[in-house]
Amino acid sequence: MTRRTLAAAFALLTLAACGKSEAPPPEAAKADRPTAADADKFIAGINDDFRKKLPFLNSAQWVQDTYITDDTQTLSSSANEQWLGYLSGKIEESKKFNGVEMSPETARGMLLLKLQSAMPAPSDPAKREELAKIAARMEANYGAGKWCRETGGKQDCLNLDQIEKIVNDPKQTPQARAEAWAGWHETARPIRKDYQRFVELTNQGAKEMGYADTGELWRAGYDMSPADFEKETDRLWAQVQPLYEQLHCYVRGKLNAKYGDAVVPKDGLIPAQLLGNMWAQQWSNIYDQVEPYPGVRSVDVTPALKKQREEELKKLLAAFKGTPTAVQRAELEHQADAAEAKRITKIAEDFYTSVGFPPLPGSFYEKSMLLRPRDRDVVCHASAWDMNMQGDVRVKMCMEPDAETLETIHHEMGHIYYDLMYNPLPPLFQNAAHDGFHEAIGDTITLSLNPAHLAKIGLVPAQKEDPKATINAQMRLALDKIAFLPFGKLIDQWRWKVFSGAIPADQYNAGWWKLRAQYQGIAPPLARSEEDFDPGAKYHVPGNTPYTRYFLSFIIQFQFQKALCDAAGFKGPLYECDIYGNKDAGKKYMEMLSAGASKPWQDTLEKLTGTRQMDAAAITEYFAPLMAYLKQQNQGQSCGWATQPATTAPAAPATP
Repeated sequence: MTRRTLAAAFALLTLAACGKSEAPPPEAAKADRPTAADADKFIAGINDDFRKKLPFLNSAQWVQDTYITDDTQTLSSSANEQWLGYLSGKIEESKKFNGVEMSPETARGMLLLKLQSAMPAPSDPAKREELAKIAARMEANYGAGKWCRETGGKQDCLNLDQIEKIVNDPKQTPQARAEAWAGWHETARPIRKDYQRFVELTNQGAKEMGYADTGELWRAGYDMSPADFEKETDRLWAQVQPLYEQLHCYVRGKLNAKYGDAVVPKDGLIPAQLLGNMWAQQWSNIYDQVEPYPGVRSVDVTPALKKQREEELKKLLAAFKGTPTAVQRAELEHQADAAEAKRITKIAEDFYTSVGFPPLPGSFYEKSMLLRPRDRDVVCHASAWDMNMQGDVRVKMCMEPDAETLETIHHEMGHIYYDLMYNPLPPLFQNAAHDGFHEAIGDTITLSLNPAHLAKIGLVPAQKEDPKATINAQMRLALDKIAFLPFGKLIDQWRWKVFSGAIPADQYNAGWWKLRAQYQGIAPPLARSEEDFDPGAKYHVPGNTPYTRYFLSFIIQFQFQKALCDAAGFKGPLYECDIYGNKDAGKKYMEMLSAGASKPWQDTLEKLTGTRQMDAAAITEYFAPLMAYLKQQNQGQSCGWATQPATTAPAAPATP
């Protein structure tokens, strides 16, 4: 029944109760109740609908992300509105099966139906349309965002890629990095009111589904109560917090030595723009400033990748007849970039096929967007797409020939192969055991990209064992993996509080910086106010992508790696393990991926690791050498930090 039919039926029953008609006999009432067979048929119909409807939705969203115009926003918004309307109707219809005894598979399908969208829509069509338009507008604002400044008497407008090159570069002055940081964050101001309305509308949708708010709906997708899940994230954070605090203390000391007390206080918060990343979420770009043993070998594949790209350009120039014009030169540069992007992608595919995964379908390279186009705005944030649940898989990202891109494509390839492994399952089961699994698959593979592996595939010279080099390598990885953990946790901490009302709309920005100070120990480079909307400068907020999945991923990827290394028969320190080419490890991995969301994640985790609980013990094992080094270096330092009001910032940075 549709919602309207149910309402009409309720009205008729009410009128009958007011008259003299007798209630139907118990036998007739029982006959009207849905059966287990009806529930099976309902879920089978949902799965059929998904196969028909999702390709259209995905195509509309793909076009919007890869070709941002008013027209593509309209198409995406309309497709999203139709999809939300369909989901809302089916979720409402599913309520008639409450209390019906059904098979475990069908019961799980009913649960997963409710959790299909992170954007629960109200049943009111007008509000649903409004929600879809707001979502499209916020994402488009992010993709088209630019910072415009006066340079040489002319207005110079920079996109996110260009702004990041300033913020990420430690050679830039603190002032220049602070200005670029503020320039990008200003692009989020226009969506502040949109986001407030977005919260109101999704909360209404979540309440109609039986949840207190959207945050509770998000926390319900982990095969445990929302309250227990929140406790679980706190438990995992407590396991890794000591390692993060030691890393923070060490990094702050190095930055204080470079910039002085006026910029980086010895026992306070670190200014966000000095950590080599727009969101201070990962700090690997400042590795040279905090390297434990300068001059000791430190593996970096960026020079090799850039060299490959330059050699490709030389070939193209040599084959070109005559001297290319500026336009022709730009085209040749683009061709060289495209060739290198495909080469880097092939490196990632090779790793997966080496452990037994199938080759990618040919359409992957034909339809993926691996470079930023030169003629239009796009959302460059890297993402993997399963367009039709039947093999049309793609990646969308703007590649550069550097180490970060190499790791990112290995990560995105994990999503792609997860999709391919569970494609034979019914659509409702075509998802991860929980969303942290989806993010962890590719990152687990990146843990094998250690110095020995990179030498094996020819990207760096052969490596010799050296304890100092080990500490350097672990520091580089910790600036990526360990520095990320509090950021991975706090984004949804902020949103859960926003959805629940614990952070009201007039304190969005203050609440954001309070959590960043609490968890990360960082401060904004400039004073902030409620005119700003700094959370909106991070893609996942306007894009409405739950973020706790990344925190969980950065925990369980080490747990996965340990299990795979055990399956491969590896003996030695966990940080030296490389499963490349090991079919036994690959077989065990594929078995886990093939289960998709068909079982509770505890069952899936146990199949791979032998335990039913997420655990950060493998992280502490992996980084044991670095932890010992950090404790030694931090002796006598005042580690930890006191938070400060969210609207304040350090003194204006001085030139070092």
